[in-house]
Amino acid sequence: MTHAAVLCIGPLPVSAAVLTTWAIMAILGGLGWAVTRRLRAKPGALQTAAEGIVSAMENAIQDVAPGQTGDILPFIGSLWIFLVMANLSSLIPGVHAPTDDLATTSALAVLVFFSVHWFGIRRQGLKGYLRHYLLPTPLLLPFNILSEITRTLTLAVRLFGNMMSLELAALLVLLVGGILIPIPILMLHIVEALVQAYIFGMLALVYIAGGMELQGGSHGIKE
Repeated sequence: MTHAAVLCIGPLPVSAAVLTTWAIMAILGGLGWAVTRRLRAKPGALQTAAEGIVSAMENAIQDVAPGQTGDILPFIGSLWIFLVMANLSSLIPGVHAPTDDLATTSALAVLVFFSVHWFGIRRQGLKGYLRHYLLPTPLLLPFNILSEITRTLTLAVRLFGNMMSLELAALLVLLVGGILIPIPILMLHIVEALVQAYIFGMLALVYIAGGMELQGGSHGIKE
């Protein structure tokens, strides 16, 4: 769905999805500052939790893109963390997840699209990277280009459709069942939100690994 504008900055309308996105970025920035300003050899609870999250993401990236964790982690890790918070933000009364707005998911898909080319060119060089569009035969060039476009559209529409349907389904069930079944629906919402964040980030990781032509990239999730 498209969120209506809630305020204007000059001639630019600002939707509720944009405001929620800004709030999430501010919260993540504050958490990042709080975690990193006093790192200790003997970590406290917050540092331990952060290190566990980072370690889990490093392992996931290493499985798909061996040897490239240091380069890919900042982008994929930020994407995963943002998506988790964005998807779960709808649990706050009166707040809609920014990922149920097609504009937000399209922007994320475009970021993934450019990141694939960025990482691919960095690893292979411009000439070497562009050559893969001509493989296994130059006759497939139009189809390879079309594939790049369609998978970007698919990324945007998949996340948007799943999150919008999740919110609508939860709303309908709560309207029918009232407060009799809020906890099961709440748990289902949390699980589905986490799954959708994981899938989007993993697909982005597989595309990046494929652009870098890493052996591990062929073993991940595919369209």
